[in-house]
Amino acid sequence: MTEWYFADGQERQGPLSAEDMRQRFQRGEITLATLVWREGFAQWAPLSEAVDELQLQNLASAASTLGNGIDLRGDYTAIDNGTAPLPGTGGGTYSPYTAPAAATGHASSAVVNGQDVVYAGFWKRYAAYFIDYILLTVVTLPLSMIINVMGASSGNEGVQVALTLVVMLLSLVISIGYYAGFHASRGGATLGKMAVGIKVVRGNGERISFLRAFCRYLATIVSSLILMIGFIMAAFTERKQALHDMMCDTLVVDKWAFTEHPELQQRGLGTVTIVILVIAALAVVALFGVMIAMIGVIASMS
Repeated sequence: MTEWYFADGQERQGPLSAEDMRQRFQRGEITLATLVWREGFAQWAPLSEAVDELQLQNLASAASTLGNGIDLRGDYTAIDNGTAPLPGTGGGTYSPYTAPAAATGHASSAVVNGQDVVYAGFWKRYAAYFIDYILLTVVTLPLSMIINVMGASSGNEGVQVALTLVVMLLSLVISIGYYAGFHASRGGATLGKMAVGIKVVRGNGERISFLRAFCRYLATIVSSLILMIGFIMAAFTERKQALHDMMCDTLVVDKWAFTEHPELQQRGLGTVTIVILVIAALAVVALFGVMIAMIGVIASMS
């Protein structure tokens, strides 16, 4: 449901439903000159510009002031001199024209340039990838096992090959949907990136499209094929870009980069990242230990 806000003097009212707005207009609490805003508006606008969207045609037919024009010069002056900041622009003092802040606790999706940007280094990206890999494994491994058991029980070699291809295709589709879907989302981050506080954006800080996110996933295959050098490049390039970032014009940055609150960016690894890196290191050591134990068992049997 779309949430609406309107300016009442120096107070901002809302959020309100479209029905609430119609009732307030009918009671005369707001007029066609009242400034309103909803998510998706570039700036606050007079209610007269939302007549069709709010279905006010019949209610507004008696408002003769619509034909006489609306004098918003004072409002625009406030916008120009910074006392009434537009949605997502920051700066200035409090004003009813300031866009309502999201109550999610996450960084705003509005792009604010000209501020300091903290790029996500190699280890933060590695920690995020480790989390994502574990999550995807938890989802795809049981499915793969079930399908492989079905193939083995069929006793037909052709069926086994076909089901193996199905497993590979299914894993690929799930991975693409996960990475491309989350990277193209409003937060620009997979669950792993959310955990460590980073996100993927365009080179100018904008949210990436699903198509670009999809191409970025394919580009990570290229980074993998060259002995993972494409990923390692993130540790040495100026803006911490991996090869697939350069190919797709993307950046991995702190979640508060390109927002109104760049001061909230975290320059260090952070507690979550450190914990994940320790767990990943222990997992690698354990894996090598298992491999060495298996080699010893095989050697003793031979």
